[in-house]
Amino acid sequence: MIDFRLNTEICRSPNQVFNFVTAPENDFQWQYGTLASARIPQSIPDARTFFRSIGHLMGRRNLSTFEVIEFERNKKYGFKSLSGPLDLQTTYTFEQADCGTKIGISVQANVIDFVQVEEGILEKGMKEQLQENLGMLKDLLEDRQILPPTFRQS
Repeated sequence: MIDFRLNTEICRSPNQVFNFVTAPENDFQWQYGTLASARIPQSIPDARTFFRSIGHLMGRRNLSTFEVIEFERNKKYGFKSLSGPLDLQTTYTFEQADCGTKIGISVQANVIDFVQVEEGILEKGMKEQLQENLGMLKDLLEDRQILPPTFRQS
């Protein structure tokens, strides 16, 4: 089983970071390998909503469907996979920090359909990719000259 946690601080309010992260339409802007992501059907985010994502993981193209299982405004956002190569559960946490928000990510995964990849290698690759994603998210949201279209000010 793959199980790890990462975090970083972003100099934006928890509300701003939460709103950006919980909009699947933004995923391709800060998640390495994500080509497209959207809620199905189009709806406001909440627990028991769903989204679909098309992306690459370790060189393989994947289409996955996810169910939002935790949604506590400005505090917690979690989802689990319903399809795809991994049985995956991801939770983001948002806490007030000195410069804005401490965002944490917790990932638990089991390999379902990943051809000839050792779990330890997959975990290392996922961890590196998610660390890079948090860095891109931080850079994107802290760049005060660029405000993404679905970035809502608090």
